[in-house]
Amino acid sequence: MENDPELQAKGKFLGTITSDFSRASDLLREASDAIRDHTLSEFPIFVFSREPVALGALLVSGPERLMQWHVFAATLEEFVQRGLVQEGEGEAAFRAAYKDADEYACLFVVDPEFMEFVFLPYPED
Repeated sequence: MENDPELQAKGKFLGTITSDFSRASDLLREASDAIRDHTLSEFPIFVFSREPVALGALLVSGPERLMQWHVFAATLEEFVQRGLVQEGEGEAAFRAAYKDADEYACLFVVDPEFMEFVFLPYPED
């Protein structure tokens, strides 16, 4: 059985994403809390991209923190507004799949080879 190219792509990205996530997880958790505490959204999304993107607000400049990925803070509402998540059924499906924001970070990974939502657990204190 041959390796699935999609799984190979996921594995390739998950290693660097996980490494950078561990470096920035405290900041992401604080940003998630702030987004939810200020009632901006119950669904924070962190966009991981190797290049700057016009989505969300820059939270971490990768090179400044010796990371491979830039991190932007966004929300489900912004994704719906921009048409990245379909209003109605798509939004309902996203809400149903969204994991507890106190325990998991919702990442949207953006790369020419790979674009997908990933939920990673925050490291235990």
